[in-house]
This record gives sequence, C-alpha cells and structure tokens, in this order.
Amino acid sequence: MKNLLIVAALSTSLAASAQNNIKSIEIGSEMPMASTAMKSTDGKTITLDKAKTNNGLLVMFSCNTCPYVIKSEERTKEMMAYAMSKNIGMVIINSNEAKRGDEDSDKAMAKYAKKMGYKVPYVIDEKSAVADAFGATRTPEVFLFDGNGKLMYKGAMEDNPTTPNESKELYLKAAIDKIMAGQVPDPASTKSIGCTIKRM
Repeated sequence: MKNLLIVAALSTSLAASAQNNIKSIEIGSEMPMASTAMKSTDGKTITLDKAKTNNGLLVMFSCNTCPYVIKSEERTKEMMAYAMSKNIGMVIINSNEAKRGDEDSDKAMAKYAKKMGYKVPYVIDEKSAVADAFGATRTPEVFLFDGNGKLMYKGAMEDNPTTPNESKELYLKAAIDKIMAGQVPDPASTKSIGCTIKRM
C-alpha cells in the first residue's frame, strides 16, 4: 500500500512538472496545427483553418467536469454568442486525453455539448497534440486569433473566474472589440486559472 502511494505521488509530481515545462505560444504567433483534423461531437471533422473566418477565430480549451469550466458555463455561452455576432469563428477543444475513457469520452462530450447548447464545434484533441502545440495548460483557457491567423489575445475570459458574477473586467470581450476595431488588445495576455489539462 505504501509503495502504491509513493508511485501515485510520483506520478502526480511528474504530471505537474510536465505542465510547468509547457511554454505558451507568444502573442503575434501564427495559429499552430491549423490544418489538423479533429473529430467533433457531431461526428464531423474540423480544422482550425476551416473554422476561422475573415474576422478571426476563438479557440477555447475546455472539458466536461472541471469546476472552473462549470462555473464559467454562462460566460462561455455569452462569449460564444458574442463571437458569433461579430462573425468570429470558434472551436472548443477537449485535450483531457487521460480522461478519455470516462468523463471526457466522446459520448460524454456529446452529452455535455447538447446540455450546453453549443453552436460551435466541440472537438477531441487526440494525445493532447493541439494543446501541446499551443502551450495550453488549463481549462478554461482561450486563444483569440485575427483574420490572418495571428494570435492577438490569450489567457482568461475575465478577471474573476472563481466567481464570474463578480468579474469587473471581461478580458476576452474587450479583446474581441479591439480586434474588430483593428486595434491591439490591452492586456494581450492574462493568466488562465482553472484545472490542469489531463495529459497522458
């Protein structure tokens, strides 16, 4: 029993270390893995290139059960509707490869997408490859690209993700407004707060 606990502790430590070594893409970077096909909960395949419009693309790393994702459900739907109103594409990516056998399985994702009323693709990131390319580590975590596929904003949707109804600054909404006006978001980067992406 003691040995099992030691192994579990080491595994947790190694996973945390791996997360800490992941480097997020820089503002101004081109969209990574833009032509990689990912399976959506509706059975179709989608690429980030195809999802992007002339106005841009919002990429959100998320999942089904993270408490921060659940707290942010209404904000997620709000930002989804706002992006759509500005003709900005959106893709929600589930990179929790270690949970693919249970709460983040394709069936569980389809059920969650239906419950949430997602109007954008909710896709499986096999082996967390896209998350690795982006340097994404949390759920929820957003990356906003302009119409040329250039990263303009990354991080959190708002300043108080632990209690969204108390947020005073909606970073993502402000960033969308800036790029629609042909301006540079400020801040262009914030710290994402949420559950760690469960890589293998």
